[in-house]
Amino acid sequence: MKTYSVNRVTITNRLDCCDTRINGTEIRVGNDSSDVFSNPVCAVVSTIPAGATDSYSCHGMEGRYVIVTIPGTSEILTLCEVGVYVIFPGNLATGRSVTQSSTYGIWYAEHAIDFNPGFTKLWSACSSTTGETNPWWRVDLSYIYRVSRVVITNRLDCCTERIKGAEIRIGNSLENNGNNNPICAVISSIPAGASSTYVCNNMEGRYVNLFIPGDSKFVTLCEMEVYGEGPLLKKTFVKIKLQSSSSLSEPEMSLQLLSQLESALAERGISDVALQWSHPPKQEVRWKEAATAQSARRKR
Repeated sequence: MKTYSVNRVTITNRLDCCDTRINGTEIRVGNDSSDVFSNPVCAVVSTIPAGATDSYSCHGMEGRYVIVTIPGTSEILTLCEVGVYVIFPGNLATGRSVTQSSTYGIWYAEHAIDFNPGFTKLWSACSSTTGETNPWWRVDLSYIYRVSRVVITNRLDCCTERIKGAEIRIGNSLENNGNNNPICAVISSIPAGASSTYVCNNMEGRYVNLFIPGDSKFVTLCEMEVYGEGPLLKKTFVKIKLQSSSSLSEPEMSLQLLSQLESALAERGISDVALQWSHPPKQEVRWKEAATAQSARRKR
């Protein structure tokens, strides 16, 4: 009904027979409804096993129409299910880097931001850690944002009580894997298959964690959405005095020093900074020492 940025398309093949009929199918995304073949190709299906569902990435192709077609004569197109997943505007978690403390089977961390709530096949659409002490899931927003709300979708099939006690933490530190950042909310419960919204009142942070403290806990996420505004780019000026035997007026040495400072900050959990010189470094201390030494030689 309107133009979207299509993230991916899933196709489920028939189970009984004739599963090869899907071979060569083209997935096209575009805005032309009169000539389907004029729309760009997202992917070509080589084969899908009987009864299986395969996913095809369209990388944000824009279009109102998603067309599944088999070019040729005397062809038969049989589809048991087609899923279209789009990139909704405003979700800061879209396309970001994610990780989790452990992975149960193929319940990868990325499944929690794939726009697929996993109501039919959770194992291919939800993320989950193994049962462990203090499990967590984290998304890196790449920049600092003011987070207004977080939306979490719970699993549908079973074990919905596992989400109880989960803490949503937002901040800029990776100390303790980001689990020491301030708390936005603590989840009491989310019904099976439901999505709950948690207001974070514009908390600032680059990292959003879902953390469950305790023993033998699981973090299972079928979808995590993060909304807010930004990015926030803050500039701070710092004046530092150094003792160095190297000439910091040389561009190579001054860049090397910035790299060393960034590494030192990263070791302390501060990784969302970019350092640069507002003024070239001056060798004031070195010249003063040289002048003192020269004066001493003259007195001798």
